[in-house]
Amino acid sequence: MKFAVYCGAASGNQSIYQEQAQALGQWLAKNNHELVYGGGNVGLMGALADACLHHGGRVTGVMPDFLIEREIAHDEISEFICVDSMSSRKQTMIDRADVCIALPGGPGTLEEIVEAISWARLGQTSNPCLFLNINGYYDGLQNFFQHMVGEGFLSQDDFSRIGFVNTIEAIPSFLD
Repeated sequence: MKFAVYCGAASGNQSIYQEQAQALGQWLAKNNHELVYGGGNVGLMGALADACLHHGGRVTGVMPDFLIEREIAHDEISEFICVDSMSSRKQTMIDRADVCIALPGGPGTLEEIVEAISWARLGQTSNPCLFLNINGYYDGLQNFFQHMVGEGFLSQDDFSRIGFVNTIEAIPSFLD
């Protein structure tokens, strides 16, 4: 399977985020899954890609040309795809993936995974979407999605298709 992973170009201020990004990269490689990600070699993006590569995994990076210097493009990955916009990046990542997952990150990470969730709800992709809720990072977002259900803006059925998993080992269970 191919996993589109959205995550920060920063590492965060707790070591558990980088440790879990590395663990996810290792898990992807050891289970013969391909990583499709934003293409950077810094922050959680770099830790994830490096771990996947180190364990023999295939890594595809997708980055708009205007971010190549800012996010510091990874030059050791299996495939690097340069696109002309963030919209093209998101489309390419979703098109190349079977699953979309978010590690901790900032507004860009959140925007990308929420767009993937929206596309899945509208039938534009069949990719399952989930959050790796490291250290409770996405607890507030999970509560907000539940609030959307309570207020009638998201169906319970749609909410149940958004995964919030606390461990990498829980990913296969959600996908089943």
